[in-house]
Amino acid sequence: MAATLQWRCFLLLTLFISISSTPTEQQTLAQIPINFLSSAKTPELVDYMVSIRRRIHENPELGYEEFETSKLVREELDRLGIRYEHPFAVTGIVASIGTGGPPFVALRADMDALALQEAVEWEHKSKVAGKMHACGHDAHVAMLLGAAKLLQEHHSHDLQGTVLFVFQPAEEGGGGAKQMVEAGVVGTVASRAGPLLAGSGFFEAVITGKGGHAAIPHHTIDPILAASSIVVSLQHLVSREADPLDSQVTLLPHLRVACFVAFMIILKWIQFCFRW
Repeated sequence: MAATLQWRCFLLLTLFISISSTPTEQQTLAQIPINFLSSAKTPELVDYMVSIRRRIHENPELGYEEFETSKLVREELDRLGIRYEHPFAVTGIVASIGTGGPPFVALRADMDALALQEAVEWEHKSKVAGKMHACGHDAHVAMLLGAAKLLQEHHSHDLQGTVLFVFQPAEEGGGGAKQMVEAGVVGTVASRAGPLLAGSGFFEAVITGKGGHAAIPHHTIDPILAASSIVVSLQHLVSREADPLDSQVTLLPHLRVACFVAFMIILKWIQFCFRW
């Protein structure tokens, strides 16, 4: 968590404190990111983020239901003296530090949890049955508040622009980002013609064969052999069918057989999941 925060802070400072004309000013400005990273390593800030994360982890909320999480964020922003606007997309918040003018950089954290039961027994386990922060959004919120705290308390006067802190609801399939954009959070966004960002897709398949004993393989249809051939062939989509200058990846993250019976048994079916 601390390492991620330090990298975010470094990017912010190198973006906003590079406007200068003399060598002396450049040296002074070059020292600011170093001081910033030193501040990010303090035990006090780490303890602050850990405390925030644990409070949110204990009280997970699903998409567009993050009312207590949103309240916690607003209370912390009030305590830090950081201005913000609310609500966006029901529970969303946008805070800002800096001059209020360009250039702008936005840091974002999602706030929603998943509809899962937490099975791990520990001191800060979810207190809500059937809901859990299993995707790290509690840590995302904690890191974003940590970055806001650090910037506000130590370096807000150095900014030659504005940092936005976007707390977004409903990332887990609820279209929260779309709702935030439609609410005008990000303003005008530049793009270009042609492919720009990565896309992905997946499918699941079940190969059904005919089970039997390995001593009479001619009476069986081996689904594992068929699946192995499919897996190898799918890799050829990238290596032999696609333009080598295009960035593409194929992956077989999951392979499941019916069950293990014995070494001499040919199974009846096998299931796999393929992603690209």
